Amino acid sequence: MTDGSPSARDAVLVDAATLAADLQLGGLDDPAGGAPVLLDVRWALGRSDGRDRYEEGHLPGAVYVDLDTELAAAPDPAEGRHPLPGAAAFQAAARGWGVCTDSRVVVYDAVGGTSAARAWWLLRWFGHDAVRILDGGLDAWVRGGFPLESGATRRERGDVVVRPGHLPVLDADGAADWTDDGGVLLDARAAERYRGEVEPVDPRAGHVPGAVSAPTTANLSDDGTFRSAEELTRRFAELGATGRAPVGVYCGSGVTAAHEVAALASIGVEAALYPGSWSQWSNDPSRPAATG
Repeated sequence: MTDGSPSARDAVLVDAATLAADLQLGGLDDPAGGAPVLLDVRWALGRSDGRDRYEEGHLPGAVYVDLDTELAAAPDPAEGRHPLPGAAAFQAAARGWGVCTDSRVVVYDAVGGTSAARAWWLLRWFGHDAVRILDGGLDAWVRGGFPLESGATRRERGDVVVRPGHLPVLDADGAADWTDDGGVLLDARAAERYRGEVEPVDPRAGHVPGAVSAPTTANLSDDGTFRSAEELTRRFAELGATGRAPVGVYCGSGVTAAHEVAALASIGVEAALYPGSWSQWSNDPSRPAATG
């Protein structure tokens, strides 16, 4: 069942003004102890300048997170372009960001949370629940008149202990059977990729048979913030994702699908992520590709 209550949304998202107050940047000189750990996940498909853009300007105290190397294992045709990292590797990375067992974490990017949501999802999947996405990301922070700093930030090493498996996932067989078993499978890629009209990165065009087109970008308003709970509830209800039937989500490589999982979580609908996504599916010639 859906739950559009503020508590569901507030567990996933934080707005810029609330975060600034939490960091005590609203006129005070020094952040209070226990402020959230800020992770800058500047990434976009086909770009490799995330760290450079981070160093040009980021939220005060934020640590840069490399999505390709810290939020994923090495690409493998059998596993996809962004396989889930192993527990040991992810724990080492998270400790390097300064995440402790009792840390509150806020993740952000400059693309409406569509890359930062990967860090949100992984931290939760590994058992660290105290993490939220900055609604509207860097743009919302700048619009609010809050300060940026340049250069690189290093935090004292954290002590977080991670244990995988705290959120539902799908493998390729599960995705293949999902709709046959009564589930709703959402394809979070652009509609033209879903229809099979274009495929810029993966071996074959099309979509998993039975999946419904649900582009991640439609989760966002024009200013890059998440649409209201009412709008998201209506959007996903039209797609059949009300929570009455199991919901699964995939994209190209399991990155932007995490944003869709977050959007669903913000209205109280739990969704399983297919991490291998189309990049894994399309590399297996035994898997059918639907078009149209």
